[in-house]
Amino acid sequence: MKTIVQKLPIAARFVLGLIFLVFGLNGFLHFLPQPHLVGPAGAFVGALAASGYLLSMLSATQVLSGILLLSGFFVPLALTLLAPVIVNIVAFHLFLSPGNYVVVGAVLFCELFLAWSYRAAFASMLQVRTSPQIPHLVPVGRTLHPVAA
Repeated sequence: MKTIVQKLPIAARFVLGLIFLVFGLNGFLHFLPQPHLVGPAGAFVGALAASGYLLSMLSATQVLSGILLLSGFFVPLALTLLAPVIVNIVAFHLFLSPGNYVVVGAVLFCELFLAWSYRAAFASMLQVRTSPQIPHLVPVGRTLHPVAA
């Protein structure tokens, strides 16, 4: 039983990584058909496209995060980059284009499960007060070099 529980974060990482890699690449290569959106959903996506940069930046973020999740490198960074994307995906499907709740729910579940699994990496981000880490500099020759505090 313990081995199954230990493998769940890996499975969630692969599912989330694959979803965002595929849909991020689709933003550049257009290999999946796009549904015709009307009303507020169409206006929203049209405004994103009209910006000239936002959809490309969104697709690049999805591709980068998908690669990081699939590789297992910088997983907390990938989860942090994807958090606002996932919030907007959930809000889009709740308010502008209802439907696809299974996929949206799976993406949200994987993100939350992985954030919980990697919670130790987020501990310093969730501190109420923190101070900057300023290295102590000592002169060596004509330059200053940091030393461990």
